[in-house]
Amino acid sequence: MKIGIIGGTGLEKIGVLQNPKEIKVTTPHGDPSDTLTVGKIGNIEVVLLPRHGRHHHVNPSNVNYKANIWALKEQGVHNVFAPTACGSLKENIRPGDLVFPDQFIDRTAHRKQTFYEGEQVCHISVAEPFCAHLRSLLSQKAAELNLTHHETGTLITIEGPRFSTKAESGLFRTWGCDVINMTTVPECVLAREAGMCYQPIAMVTDYDCWKSQNYASLGQDIGRNSDDAQGSQRSLTEHNVNLVDIIKLMEKNADKVIQLLLKTIPNVLEQKGCQCSEAIKSALV
Repeated sequence: MKIGIIGGTGLEKIGVLQNPKEIKVTTPHGDPSDTLTVGKIGNIEVVLLPRHGRHHHVNPSNVNYKANIWALKEQGVHNVFAPTACGSLKENIRPGDLVFPDQFIDRTAHRKQTFYEGEQVCHISVAEPFCAHLRSLLSQKAAELNLTHHETGTLITIEGPRFSTKAESGLFRTWGCDVINMTTVPECVLAREAGMCYQPIAMVTDYDCWKSQNYASLGQDIGRNSDDAQGSQRSLTEHNVNLVDIIKLMEKNADKVIQLLLKTIPNVLEQKGCQCSEAIKSALV
């Protein structure tokens, strides 16, 4: 049983695999984002796929999520770690932190979210969209490495590739969202249809754009703490999210994620009790 890593922004080239070999594949759904890199971490076989291509040339809306998941499935991947750059929607989730989400809200609009588009219909359950076993392992190993992390969180995925407006960012805070990104949906839904265990690793790079002008006060009664109130007072000194700052912080976050993966992956194949692979069995009409 192999483990997949879908590398996000800043992790297009993860140089941690032993005896790496590149494999060019195609699928019934087209080509994946780039060639696969197959190798080992310890005694565990790992397949690495850069979500945006190794030169980051594929924007979030144009990622061929179906081909990416299909390609990993054909390689025998069952467990998937999915690092993803995220903005924070909470004061206490700071740039540089890691979040292991347990829920998502979908705000995408133009992406195909199922492999079943013919005569058979699939109503897959994503009530618990991510793998509790993988999430628990990540939290345990992050603690051992003294990495600042959050064991759960609600992630909202927007269409992109643009960033949010201040009004949108403030609205998402009133919904109780913790972090925001552009890629987890439909990637995780397709992984569930494929019977995979899937867990995002949210790498916080910024505070989105809510921490400016009056938008910091939106949602102050939803999931806020004393740090949030102080953050509202400081909001005028904050500047909006921009790509240059994200890339700078991603370089630091990438090192943390690589350490975490090296620590976690050798323990993944231990006995677990999750039901990720069972959902598809009762989902087909």
